[in-house]
Amino acid sequence: MAKTQTSTRLKVPVNILDQVDAVGQKVAQVFKKIMRIRFDDFLPKWNYRALPS
Repeated sequence: MAKTQTSTRLKVPVNILDQVDAVGQKVAQVFKKIMRIRFDDFLPKWNYRALPS
């Protein structure tokens, strides 16, 4: 993966996470107030972005 590049030789950085996230961890209320969650059309359960309001 570290040597991945596109046909135009664009290199793509890769970071491998070797730790497990806590399941069921709650989000801080302040975060929910200041950030808007945008769920992607493809696999919205796993793909989303937090955007500043």
